[in-house]
Amino acid sequence: MKQSRLMSLIEAITNVIVGYGVAVMTQMLIFPIFGLQTTLRQNLVMGGIFTIVSLFRSFALRRLFESIRIRDGFIAPSMPWRWTSACAARGNARH
Repeated sequence: MKQSRLMSLIEAITNVIVGYGVAVMTQMLIFPIFGLQTTLRQNLVMGGIFTIVSLFRSFALRRLFESIRIRDGFIAPSMPWRWTSACAARGNARH
């Protein structure tokens, strides 16, 4: 079953929200080890910037892999490749 763009976006947002909390906590723990002194506000802003970048990256990669799956006729991770016109165009006898 194909994942819709909306569900891809919802999955990416959920993943990034959880990642945001982990990132901010990690920054607060790791930065002092490297001598970087930041306030909570600075950590939250930096975490927000990285979160926005991560959201776009996650969504773009999800859509890329979905388009590859559709183009190559891949059914599901647990199922074998099926014969498609894309396979025929490449001259593949089996997938």
